[in-house]
Amino acid sequence: MKRTDIFFIGAFAAIFVPFFLSDNLYTFFRNFTTEWAFTASFIKFALLATMGEMLGHRIRTGRYTSPGFGLLPRALVWGFLGMTVKAAFLIFGAGVPSVAGQLGMSDPDAVMKGGITAAKVLLAFSISTFLNIFYAPVLMVTHRISDLHIGVTGGSLAGFFTVPDTAGLLKQIDWNTMWGFVLKKTIPLFWIPAQTITFLLPSEFQILFAAILSVVLGVILAFAAAGKK
Repeated sequence: MKRTDIFFIGAFAAIFVPFFLSDNLYTFFRNFTTEWAFTASFIKFALLATMGEMLGHRIRTGRYTSPGFGLLPRALVWGFLGMTVKAAFLIFGAGVPSVAGQLGMSDPDAVMKGGITAAKVLLAFSISTFLNIFYAPVLMVTHRISDLHIGVTGGSLAGFFTVPDTAGLLKQIDWNTMWGFVLKKTIPLFWIPAQTITFLLPSEFQILFAAILSVVLGVILAFAAAGKK
């Protein structure tokens, strides 16, 4: 284990450990997550999802960052995507139970607010399925385009804020991998089951758990890339 690994583990632990040691910090987390939901989502994804990319880069290359990696641009992208994830959670989290009610389920909103039951698991699975079919592909392609743009502009913050050649970047995407692995495999085998668990959690923990899942996926994608190589 290298010194950078110790620093990385320490930084990751420092994000979570204080909340287990201090009731005041935990109360602040819950209040901030509720009252500043989109700001909190930006921060959670900017920190955790970017760390997931760093960990994936470490697995692939042996280093957490390298020239052109674009740490700050990646954090900004993930922060923005985190806010869209929050919006998607609100839209699908309210919309799917509404559809279930129209189809005959008795008071689906109360089911989602209650304890763990078979009906709640079914609803959570349905929310996750609709979310990942209709929203996740857009997020994944958008993130890939942003990755390519960061690479083309050398990872600089100034370059990041230039207008991307979206049509050209779309042509650079490896669609065989995007479809054959990222969409076809990670959505049904990873994201739908994992985010079923997400929607069984209290609302204040859902975005945090989703951001943690992005760390896990970063590791999965890194191993997949290493295996392909």
